[in-house]
Amino acid sequence: MSEEVSYSPGLAGVVAGITQISKVYGDEGRLIYRGYDIRDLARHATYEEVLFLLLEGRLPKKQELEAIQKDLQQEYEVEPRVLKVIDELPTSLPPMDVLRTSVSLLSASDPDYGDDSPEAERRRAIRLVAKTPTLVAYEAVRRLGRTWKGPRSDLSLAANFLYMLHGEPQPESFVAAFDAALILHADHGFNASTFVARAITSTLSDMYSAVVGAIGALKGPLHGGANEAVVHMLQDLKNVDEVESWVKARLERKELVYGFGHRVYKVDDPRALILRESAQRMAKEVGQFERFEIIERMREVMLKEKNLHPNVDLYSGIVYERLGIPTEFFTPIFAISRMGGWVAHVMEQRADNKILRPSEWYKGPDHLTYVPLEERG
Repeated sequence: MSEEVSYSPGLAGVVAGITQISKVYGDEGRLIYRGYDIRDLARHATYEEVLFLLLEGRLPKKQELEAIQKDLQQEYEVEPRVLKVIDELPTSLPPMDVLRTSVSLLSASDPDYGDDSPEAERRRAIRLVAKTPTLVAYEAVRRLGRTWKGPRSDLSLAANFLYMLHGEPQPESFVAAFDAALILHADHGFNASTFVARAITSTLSDMYSAVVGAIGALKGPLHGGANEAVVHMLQDLKNVDEVESWVKARLERKELVYGFGHRVYKVDDPRALILRESAQRMAKEVGQFERFEIIERMREVMLKEKNLHPNVDLYSGIVYERLGIPTEFFTPIFAISRMGGWVAHVMEQRADNKILRPSEWYKGPDHLTYVPLEERG
């Protein structure tokens, strides 16, 4: 046992690397991207600005922002052969499986394939961020039976996704709410999917392999998907008066109340607070307050009963619902946003790499003697 070191289940508290991209201050309820508070970025920046910040380590100048916007817009289109493969997939397949498969296919049409220079990696990063919304929107439109109109190269990433999904431009307030949601989900330290992306990159595998692995990790219900569970959960509640008894009954049965608590945040999740503003504003615009009031009452009861604060999933689901995004596509939306963080981490890992190879604590047998097959009875 002398060679054994301390064991931390789930790698809790283990420092697995150094990053300059983002930091979660759980005790303070703060999240920063490259030193900038997420609240300032979500309220004042665009996703394109934040993407530049994640990739370059600083906010863009006007000309630089225009350049990255143009770079993204030129990459919105996805090759017909990739869309044809999606058409062959059964609609019974989870959308995250379709996304994982289609992102992997993008590597076949990468003009920089095999070139791992920083310049090629940045072009690849832009390509992945630009094309992922198109892949998600295409699959959503296919399942909804709508006419696919393709992307528009004159729109922002957020506006373009909503246009592709609905087939017509959406209100500016909806675009702003979606843009803020994308910013809020863009990165979050060494979360499970980001760690997977960095681990794959540490073997000197390619960026596509890294983000495909990250998509697989995000698909898991303990990582992505909780906002879908929130919306399904809320379907049980018809009015505010039912909330307290419903929550208490669920807690007595030892069932989860989705959208509350976080492994890192000990106080309010700053992302939840900003999405709460969006949810409240959208409820006012459409004149439908009941769902928002139910969530607010649930927030009060959970704080009183369990001292648990809302996390980002509590409000993101109802914001996406208001935007007309089908519930089964909430996790792919997460992937659209987090793609910016994933590619930034892939580039950071590659720039200062050491293969990630943690130790294990073996608890199985040892020194067993092999018994020939005919003697095993």
